[in-house]
Amino acid sequence: MTIANQNSQRADKRCGLVARWRVVVAAAVIGTALAGCTGEQFQKGYILPPGALEQIPIGASQDQVLIVMGTPSTVATLDGEVFYYISQRSERMVAFMNQKVVDQRVIAVYFDKNRRVRRLANYGLQDGKIFDFISRTTPTSGQEMSYLTPIFKLLSFN
Repeated sequence: MTIANQNSQRADKRCGLVARWRVVVAAAVIGTALAGCTGEQFQKGYILPPGALEQIPIGASQDQVLIVMGTPSTVATLDGEVFYYISQRSERMVAFMNQKVVDQRVIAVYFDKNRRVRRLANYGLQDGKIFDFISRTTPTSGQEMSYLTPIFKLLSFN
């Protein structure tokens, strides 16, 4: 083999290695960029300890509830006292997208006049409407229009 052929083969091998390294580096950069865009989960409000509700029997004192559950998110004093523990879990699939509420919980502990647990309630997302905490507005019903509404308005003689 001549020296020129050997140098040519070495140059070809170097070009092949450089091309492979470029592919590896490009894949690493793209992978890192996409990893920054993966979904996130957000927990807001009260986090229910595992087994906490089972530790509060009907008839338990208000102090027992405070020891097991901690300080409530809010308290109502209408017809006895009620402790509300409020939480919301949301996620977004991609970093720049809006959040979507996945789970919403309101745990209500109702007390009688003697400050004993009268009833426990665990309300979820299916039990109510999503409340927009930022703008303080709740969507109202009755304003939705179906695709038949314009047709009926067109056909009405009023």
